[in-house]
Amino acid sequence: MSMPSNAPEIPKGDLAGFKAHFKHDILSGFLVFLIALPLCLGISLASGYPAVAGIFTAIVGGLVATFLSNSELTIKGPAAGLIVIALGCVQEFGYTGGEDPVKDFQAYRLALGVGVVAGVYQIIMGFFRAGILVKLCPTAAIHGLLASIGIIIIAKQFPILMGLNPQGSPLELLAGIPSFVINMNPKVGLIGILGVIIVLGYSYIKNPKLKIIPAPMLMLLIVVPFGIFLGIGLEGSYAFNNQTYELGRNFLVNVPASLLNAMVFPDFSGITTETGIKYTVLFAIIGSLEGILSAKAIDGIDPWGRKTNLDRDLLATGSANTLSAFIGGLPMISEIVRSKANIDNGAKTRFANFWHGMFLLVCVALIPGIINQIPLAALAALLVITGYRLASPHEFMSVYREGKDQFIIFVSTIFGVLATDLLKGLAIGIGVKIIIQLIRGGSLFRLNAKILLERDLSIAIYLRGSIVFSSWIPLRKQLQRYLDKGKRVTLDITETKLVDRRVMSKIEEWKKKYKENGLELSVRAKKSSTDE
Repeated sequence: MSMPSNAPEIPKGDLAGFKAHFKHDILSGFLVFLIALPLCLGISLASGYPAVAGIFTAIVGGLVATFLSNSELTIKGPAAGLIVIALGCVQEFGYTGGEDPVKDFQAYRLALGVGVVAGVYQIIMGFFRAGILVKLCPTAAIHGLLASIGIIIIAKQFPILMGLNPQGSPLELLAGIPSFVINMNPKVGLIGILGVIIVLGYSYIKNPKLKIIPAPMLMLLIVVPFGIFLGIGLEGSYAFNNQTYELGRNFLVNVPASLLNAMVFPDFSGITTETGIKYTVLFAIIGSLEGILSAKAIDGIDPWGRKTNLDRDLLATGSANTLSAFIGGLPMISEIVRSKANIDNGAKTRFANFWHGMFLLVCVALIPGIINQIPLAALAALLVITGYRLASPHEFMSVYREGKDQFIIFVSTIFGVLATDLLKGLAIGIGVKIIIQLIRGGSLFRLNAKILLERDLSIAIYLRGSIVFSSWIPLRKQLQRYLDKGKRVTLDITETKLVDRRVMSKIEEWKKKYKENGLELSVRAKKSSTDE
């Protein structure tokens, strides 16, 4: 992407950039903070962690990761995509959902130990430039994983939105949605439903002055006073339609008055158990996948076309995750919704991420009493909407348009996750991709190609068989090799059985990279060379 014509130079996240773009970055950081506060609280509670854990994560992401990564516009913090992993981890370590606070606290500390080790794994991956290995996972399987996470979030959060707390598998909870509506706690459910209406109706607001306040914060500004009026947090009960319903502090957020007292240190005794090993791998792999995808997506809409060093960003995220888990925080990634809002709000450099973390620190340190008036149902409303966006019909149609093969992998991953767990579900998606690839005549991790030097000293790469996701790394290596040598390259795919659409999109990116270096990368193709 070219630099805007009205910009004299590309903004840089150094000391000079901090001073030059202070006004833009601190304003964007403040507006992102307004979005991040309710989401951090909601994600924490949905993950089985204390509400303040997500705040710790975003603070560390802002105050630490900003100075380690070269990603200029991403916002680091807890993400909805990791809720299912975090909740699964504490549950397998004995989390009871509030029935036994002692067991819950121990499960939390054991999960923190897993988080520290997972962060160290990410640091190692960054040092050894393993970011490219994460790309081996087929995109359709990743989208299927995220869609399944969205479905699980809806299943888990909808009862809380209704003022209920049932237990069960995601499929059982989804089947119980009609009964949750019938049996909801009316006052609490009214808060949750109002929250959904406000956030969904935000796009219809035409007044630009009201639009300055982000939807999550606008929702809180309305539902918190309404919740106080209804007495949501007052201990006691009330009658409605000949039934009695309970109210009390357990329907509100609970953050401690002192951040220092809220810090909790990890217990490492569980890291060598089957549960510890399983969730260490899940946190490291899924977190890295989501973070890299988000960073690349934000690079694609950076007004100045700046590119993130993915290995350095992985190292930065891993370092911040290690510190976050040491003090009681959730895992973090580059969060795409907050990062997109950061761009929309006019951020110039990475210091917008710093200011967003600083505002969170000040807010939780100075006004915990106000935060403790937030109804849990309102946060559940935000997460139900987030889950829907991850698993929306549009997402299904988008993958279907990518081709039947991609859709089969996508759906297989969703069913795999819902029937088993995240790691097995992702493995099922990858397995289906490999089976389809072998049926199509492809080979694993080997490039079937012949490379010739043409008379004009350009390079011709004649590809054979099926060029799919696992073929991309060796092909990329060849493209990088000849780019470094300053060679013009022609990719001949006329004799391939198929070329995966994702590989073709990567080739298009490399065409631009060659052009930026004054070289040409051309493709000689037949009409039906991409998958359908």
